[in-house]
Amino acid sequence: MNTVTIVLLVILIILIGLLIGLYFFGKRAQRRQEEQQAQIQAMKQTISMLVIDKKRLPVKDSGLPQMVIDQTPKLMRRSKLPIVKAKIGPRIQVLIADEKVYDLIPVKKEIKAEVSGLYIVGVKGLRGSLEAPVQKKGFFARMRAKAAETLERNSQASGSKNTKQGSSRTSARTSASKPSAAASSSGASASGTKAKTTKKSGKKSSGKK
Repeated sequence: MNTVTIVLLVILIILIGLLIGLYFFGKRAQRRQEEQQAQIQAMKQTISMLVIDKKRLPVKDSGLPQMVIDQTPKLMRRSKLPIVKAKIGPRIQVLIADEKVYDLIPVKKEIKAEVSGLYIVGVKGLRGSLEAPVQKKGFFARMRAKAAETLERNSQASGSKNTKQGSSRTSARTSASKPSAAASSSGASASGTKAKTTKKSGKKSSGKK
């Protein structure tokens, strides 16, 4: 066997081993996530709270207890978490919101939250349902919207032009057909008058005889 084929086989075997390892690692992580989710659902309770502020902050600047920061993996410490600062009874507490409900949490308002430990997993409004705020469109999103509007306007303008051209063609056809009809009617009337004159002349000639 050539050295190239041997190298390719070794790379292929390594890739297959990596894929198998990633598969089992993903299965294990999914299992852990499901277990954590089941624990959160079992421990959650509904609490009324006044939301003071909410921000996305790094773990070290979040204001969470030092024990929680120490237990956080080092790779996760640089990432920003959805932090909510709320007043629960007489105490002010720092909580972590779920990504699904973070946008629904209003600031400077009282809400009913489903809390499990330090995690907010659900929110409800005291008076009606909560709605997520309208997010501002970015530069590229606005440019795409403008381009779509211009395309729609151009298509509408071209459609109106086509309809106008079609109506002008039909009017031209009808106007062209009117003179021909008038000519045919005039020709028929002329032939009728000629027939009448010939009849009259024939009668006169017979009377003279």
